[in-house]
Amino acid sequence: MKKFVYTITLSFILWSCGGSGGDEPAPTPVNEAPSTPELVGPANNELCIDSAVTFSWNASADPEGDAITYQLEIAQDNQFASIDHTLYVSGTSKAVSLERGVAYYWRVKATDINNAASAYSATYQFYTEGAGSQNHIPFVPTLVSPGLNAIVQEASTTLTWTASDVDNDPLTFDVYFGTTNPPDQVATDQTELSYDVSLEASSTYYWKVVVKDDKGGEAIGQVWGFKTD
Repeated sequence: MKKFVYTITLSFILWSCGGSGGDEPAPTPVNEAPSTPELVGPANNELCIDSAVTFSWNASADPEGDAITYQLEIAQDNQFASIDHTLYVSGTSKAVSLERGVAYYWRVKATDINNAASAYSATYQFYTEGAGSQNHIPFVPTLVSPGLNAIVQEASTTLTWTASDVDNDPLTFDVYFGTTNPPDQVATDQTELSYDVSLEASSTYYWKVVVKDDKGGEAIGQVWGFKTD
C-alpha cells in the first residue's frame, strides 16, 4: 500500500514539474507597422520657383526598430487616380524634376522590411512656376462630406468641400449634382464652400465642383458619389 501511494505521489510531482507535454513554444511576436510620415516640404499650397523640387518628410518610428522604406507618390490629381511618379526612398528626402506651370499633389507612406505599412500621410499640393508672369489656376476642390461612397440616411445633406489658390485669388464655385453621371449643374458662381440638397431613399447620387478664380482660371473637380439608405 505504501509503495502504491509513493508511486502516485512521485507521478504527480513529475507531472507538475514537467507539464502535460513539454514546454509550449512562445507565440510569434506580431510585427507592427511604422508610424505615418509627416510631410515637411514643399509646404501645402506652395509656389515652387524651381521645377527641380526636393520633397522631404519626418522619419517614421518603427516599434521593432526595423529598417523603413518610404513610398513617395506625386500626381496631378488629388485622388491619385493617375500617378506621375512613384518612388521608393530609404531616406527622408528626394529631389524630382517636374513640369513647369503644373499643380501637383503628393503623399508618403512608410513600409518596414516585413511589409507592414503605415497609412498615407496627409496630401499636400503645390504649383511649379511657369515661364514668365502668369495666373495659376486654382487647385482642384477637396472632398469634405459626404465621404466618398458614404451611406446617407437623412432626407437631406450638405455637400461640403475645400479649395485654395496659390495666387490667393477670390474663388467662386459651380456645383453639379444628381442621380446621373455626369451630374447636372445646380449652382453657378457661388462663393460658399457648401451646398444643401434634398435626397430620395435608395438612390445613388453624384456630384462635382468646378472652382474658378477672377482671372478666368478654373479647375474641374472629380465626380464624387454617395448613396442613400
